[in-house]
Order: sequence, then structure tokens, then C-alpha cells
Amino acid sequence: MADADGRIVWIDCEMTGLDPDSDVLVEIACIVTEADLTPVDDGISLVISAPAEKLEQMDDVVVDMHTKSGLLPEIPGGLDLADAQEQVLAYVKEHVPAPRSAPLAGSSIYVDRGFLAHYMPELNEHLHYRLIDVSSIKELAKRWYPKAYYDSPEKTGNHRALGDIRDSIEELRYYRESLMPEPTPKS
Repeated sequence: MADADGRIVWIDCEMTGLDPDSDVLVEIACIVTEADLTPVDDGISLVISAPAEKLEQMDDVVVDMHTKSGLLPEIPGGLDLADAQEQVLAYVKEHVPAPRSAPLAGSSIYVDRGFLAHYMPELNEHLHYRLIDVSSIKELAKRWYPKAYYDSPEKTGNHRALGDIRDSIEELRYYRESLMPEPTPKS
């Protein structure tokens, strides 16, 4: 295995809503990248089953989103939450064995972090407390470098967890190249 120093753990979750106290996870995906944003492999993506009452309480916007993405009909056959956490944690530990050594990354990742803390505490505990939030960089680009913001890559993930992670990695790669040039010998 390559040196795990500098690796980044990318996670995206799909949920029944945005409140971890009343909504639940229905999909989770994870990709580990090297510091240069090269994925170590294809990642892992899991659909999680949810109680019928949690699906029935979803807003129409969420129902429409999960229907269009194809996720909604997959949920009843998904894994239980404990199995999903076990598989994702095993994947992360395979590539980042040391606990709390790799930051969690994604877009608006604090939302996913809240669900991980609530529903997958063992996985959450293995991750570093630091976050790499691509959405924050996007918001800064929008204000400080509008041309770079408007030239950023289109999202193609279709609100599926693995596709959304790939989009976030590509977006951060784009912002790194556009806004963070490699330093010269004098910098």
C-alpha cells in the first residue's frame, strides 16, 4: 500500500431530508484519494434500507430527486445501517488505517458529517475532525474569481452518492488548477 499520509476520505450521503434527528441515510459512497486527488480505487457505494414511515415523510422535492436518480426503488432492498457502516469503515481503514488521520471531504460536507455523527458514529470517529468542503471554495470563487466560478465543471452525479463524490473531486481539481497555481521556487 502507498503511504497513507495526505490521503483524503471523500463521502457523500443521500438522505430522506436534511435533519439527522428526523431524517435517515438512504445511500452512502466513499472514495479515498491521494493528496493530489488521484483516487486509490473506484470507491464503495451502498444503498441503505429505510423504514416506510421515513420514506413517506419525505418532501415532494426529495421524492422527485430520488425518483429521477433511480435511488427510490432501490431503498427497500438496501443494506441495514449497521452493515453499511461496517462496510464503509472497513473500506476506509483499508486505505487509511490510522484513526483521525485523514480529513473528510465533499460538497457541503458538514451536512453529511452530521448524519455520520448521528447514524455511523464508529465511521465518524475514525475520520479527522477537519473538513475539506468544496462548496466553501466554490463560494469564494463566486465572490473573488467569478470567471473561474462560471467556468467550473458541470455536475453530472445525478444525486447519486458515488457520482456526486466524483463531481466534487473533479470540481476541487478544477479549482486547484484555476485558483491555486503551483508555487514557484521563490514562494
